[in-house]
Amino acid sequence: MKKEHIHNSSLHKHDCHHESLKEEIISHIPFAILSVALSIIALSLLTYRTLEVDAAKKLFHVFHYLHLLFSGTGVVLIFRKYSNNVPMALLSGFLVPAIFCTLSDSIMPFIGGLYLGLDMHFHWCFIHHLGSVLPFLTFGVLNGFVIGRHAEGKSLFYSAGSHFFHIFISAMASILYFYGFGFDQWYNQIGFIFVYLIIAVLVPCSLADIVVPISFAKFKMKRR
Repeated sequence: MKKEHIHNSSLHKHDCHHESLKEEIISHIPFAILSVALSIIALSLLTYRTLEVDAAKKLFHVFHYLHLLFSGTGVVLIFRKYSNNVPMALLSGFLVPAIFCTLSDSIMPFIGGLYLGLDMHFHWCFIHHLGSVLPFLTFGVLNGFVIGRHAEGKSLFYSAGSHFFHIFISAMASILYFYGFGFDQWYNQIGFIFVYLIIAVLVPCSLADIVVPISFAKFKMKRR
């Protein structure tokens, strides 16, 4: 009976984590839609003033670096909710944003452009601008440790406003990559841009913000 109780308890925890993951992803959808819509408005206003491609590339880098900053902070905060393992928190704080911010800001826009038959150019800042990437990522990770020491700061950082800004920054980086690296006639495919960027922003941000800590929680559950 005792083993059966433990087994049922583990299944209940597994179901809770599954439901939590599902609810978190669903809750990200309105932020993604609004963020992508606003990023389209922003790019429309910028291109109305004849935004040069080189200027779009510079703006992409600004938003990409800020995305790394936000993501590094968020990953560390959530990871620390499930574990006090500092080395693993550091590794996650650097590795997860490096993978998923690159996925949403560069790789997915690049693939989207190729799908439309455009002559897209792939650009990875960790190769071309490592000296600029590391300060933002490093201080994002450190910021996560600092905020994590204060419960009020943690709840403030993970308010609806911070979620929105995080996703909006990602949406701006993605749409500027589209424009700056081969899709300067983007308004001819604005419907595709809208739908594709929602996916490009929603999936990587959800993976980085949710899947990592929940997967760690499942790992802890299996170890018990």
